[in-house]
Amino acid sequence: MYPNQQAVESAGEQVYGRLRGDIIFGRLPPGLRLRLERLREDYAVSVTTLREVLGRLSAEGLISFEMQKGFEVARISAAELRDIAEMRSLLECHAVSLSFAQGDLDWEAGVVAAHHKLTRMEARMLAGDRGATAAWKRYDREFHVALISACGSAELLGVHERIFDRFLRYQVLLVMFRGEVAAAEHDALLKAALARDVAGAQQILSRHISACIEYTVVNGLFAEAEGVCDE
Repeated sequence: MYPNQQAVESAGEQVYGRLRGDIIFGRLPPGLRLRLERLREDYAVSVTTLREVLGRLSAEGLISFEMQKGFEVARISAAELRDIAEMRSLLECHAVSLSFAQGDLDWEAGVVAAHHKLTRMEARMLAGDRGATAAWKRYDREFHVALISACGSAELLGVHERIFDRFLRYQVLLVMFRGEVAAAEHDALLKAALARDVAGAQQILSRHISACIEYTVVNGLFAEAEGVCDE
């Protein structure tokens, strides 16, 4: 690979990571029109590289494209959230069965450490600190990834990462914090992991994920988030 080609690919990966994170964590809101010239200035990268990055994000379902309108940040819907939640549940429940069977002492230590960080952040959220939302979701993600990290399948982990991040986007945008109930479910997942209780963990996970859908409906969170940005 030529040095200049290497630099271009490196820049592309950096922009991909930044744009992806900005969409998932709501810094680029649903429905925002993505104008190439503005993005070129904001992310300091060529239009050619931007088109490649936007294509990748479009394939992941984070960006949409219409011939007349161009690129925009993917909008959100209750139907899509249900679809993503079902897929996440399917993948994660399968992955924990593999991970629990193969996880060693180092895996256990990683799960415990991830749970510790998550409980600290959940305590802040329970105390009313909504400024901790981004950190809370980051540690929530780390804990769930730690649970399945010993599954032994890079392909499964990769697919789960993409689905989880789309689910995470909804959690951030709608601030789906279920309080002590969710924290208790995380505690139960830790106990199930250490006991290698696959059936128990799968039952908790199914309830844990599906409850987020119910929470958005009961609290009318989609109605609050309907205003999208078309600028």
